[in-house]
Formats: sequence, C-alpha cells, structure tokens
Amino acid sequence: MKKLMTMTRQFRDDENGAAMVEYSILVGIIAGAAILAILAIGGWVSGRFTGLCTNLARVAGTTCNAAAGTGT
Repeated sequence: MKKLMTMTRQFRDDENGAAMVEYSILVGIIAGAAILAILAIGGWVSGRFTGLCTNLARVAGTTCNAAAGTGT
C-alpha cells in the first residue's frame, strides 16, 4: 500500500507532460502568427506590384499582366 501511495505522489508531482503541452501550444501560436504574417506581407507585395503594373501600363501605353509578371 505504501508503494502505491508513493507512485501516486510521484505521478501527481510529475510536470513533464504539462510542460510539453504548454510548449506545444506555444509553438502552435508562433507558427500561426508566422503564417498570418507571411500571408499579409504576400498580399501587400502583390497589391503593390499590381499597382505598379497598372501605372506603368497607363503611363507607357503598354500592356501588363501583373499575375504573370510580364509586359510588352
């Protein structure tokens, strides 16, 4: 019975599993924030490139395909 009580106390005091869960949640939050930042920056760059392409096409009188990144 004493051995069972000792094992129960050790199991109760063991915090390795809790720390692993906390680190996993933290890694998930960081990964999510990184993905959102990359998507936001990508959208901003795409918008800037499309605006540049539109302005160049208007001023120079050429055609521009912003999606393909080509122009004549």
